[in-house]
Amino acid sequence: MSGKSPSTPANRLLRERGIAFTEHFYAYVEHGGTEVAAGSLGLPEHAVIKTLVLQDEKARPLVMLMHGDREVSMKSLARVIGVKHVEPCKPEVAEKHSGYRVGGTSPFGTRKTMAVYVERGILALERIWINGGSRGYLLGLAPADLVALLKPVAVDAAQAI
Repeated sequence: MSGKSPSTPANRLLRERGIAFTEHFYAYVEHGGTEVAAGSLGLPEHAVIKTLVLQDEKARPLVMLMHGDREVSMKSLARVIGVKHVEPCKPEVAEKHSGYRVGGTSPFGTRKTMAVYVERGILALERIWINGGSRGYLLGLAPADLVALLKPVAVDAAQAI
């Protein structure tokens, strides 16, 4: 993939807010996920963050940020956030809420304002890499900047893959 920066709602928002970030490009592989991104860029998969668009039992959307090498325990997340049930949105629904194609979803600059939850361990990392709003395009930044911009709720909902 070329190193030409795409203009996305995510990187425009970060630039507008004066948040420092680095751009990282890799060859996107359908269903390759964070494993492909981390491997291509020589990054620890634990620090490559998945942006998941989920919904509760009333179809209210939310964003969950998770370590690339972990899965979300839907039961734990539902319990922690005080809802009966949480499940992934269908791809077309996730795209409608976020404004991004699945595989290129960023938590920054989403079309719809959604509650954002972050796995607590992510906040302890020195640096994270998260989707920049286009497939094959990650942004590297400090977790503190993610917190300052998104004001996520820290939760413990990770489980091993």
